[in-house]
Amino acid sequence: MVWVLNFINRFKDPELCRNILEKIRNEATTPFRFMEVCGTHTVAIFQSGIKTLLPENISHISGPGCPVCVTHDREVAAFLALAEQGVHLATFGDLMRVPGPDGRSLKSVQADGGKIRVVYSPFDALQLAQDNPGEKIVFLGVGFETTAPTVAATLKVAGEQGVKNFFVLSMHKLVPPALQSLAMERDIKVDGLLLPGHVSTIIGVQPYSFLASDYGMPAAVTGFEPLDILQSILILLHQKKYGRASIVNNYKRVVADQGNPRALAVMKEVFIPVDAKWRGLGNIPGSGLSLREEFSEFDAWKVFDPKTEDVQAPPGCRCGQVLKGQILPDECPLFRIKCTPASPVGPCMVSTEGSCAAFFKYSV
Repeated sequence: MVWVLNFINRFKDPELCRNILEKIRNEATTPFRFMEVCGTHTVAIFQSGIKTLLPENISHISGPGCPVCVTHDREVAAFLALAEQGVHLATFGDLMRVPGPDGRSLKSVQADGGKIRVVYSPFDALQLAQDNPGEKIVFLGVGFETTAPTVAATLKVAGEQGVKNFFVLSMHKLVPPALQSLAMERDIKVDGLLLPGHVSTIIGVQPYSFLASDYGMPAAVTGFEPLDILQSILILLHQKKYGRASIVNNYKRVVADQGNPRALAVMKEVFIPVDAKWRGLGNIPGSGLSLREEFSEFDAWKVFDPKTEDVQAPPGCRCGQVLKGQILPDECPLFRIKCTPASPVGPCMVSTEGSCAAFFKYSV
């Protein structure tokens, strides 16, 4: 165990980080703008102070890497409608305070007597259904490729055990289609991408190849320690300097190039890609996951058919533009004035991985 801790601590070593920073300063001869598309990277960059240590001509923006943040207003309205209809919801905690179109949240519905339980995994939600056979339990399936395989495995167990009162409201999103949507945006100027480490443990490296081949976009899969991030920024700088574009796996200690075949297989067995709406990015073809017909009895969208209008974002909230990298959080007119972690208007201020929440906590 000691050698493992020593190995991990190497990626936090101040001297090694200073050396990489010096190389970055030497390489950064022209303006360079990079985007990360992972909420954990967002927090790590702010927490470690990397944002303030980089040369002035290197700018960092956050992309749509926070799963709670990209959950569309229509989806928020749908699960709030289920909660207000008396359906028993099981959810991860970071969805509790996401405001709906009318400002209400699961937290406020719970305070009014709604049946909402915070769980740590979809298997906890399945156990809740087994312990309460007279209740209909709906698990709110939010997340990227990282969480979808676990939900798929849970649904398989529910089918094998004949559980009839367990359902999933799938709001899962797929990262590569969103990156393609971003790459096609003409008004988003990005010189390189830091690709999500957690998602990449599942899907590997190949699904990102179109970024380099079709759009000439350098990208690096990276971990979450300061040295991981700094090394990856240096890799991107090198690629720009020499006019190259490739996808580099800089997180090989965790991410296999082919990903996790077993996780991909169970995900494919249960889910099918569908078009999905993302906050800020709109409708993206093939970017969502819906339950296959064989698992339709567990599909909360079909079983409960929550009726929701095509709702709009809260007035003044510019979370969508923050997620696309069009503006920084403090350029939103509500930031620190009407929208704070204590009283969030948009989901970017709710989740600990949200750009606005990180900006609020760590920026001076």
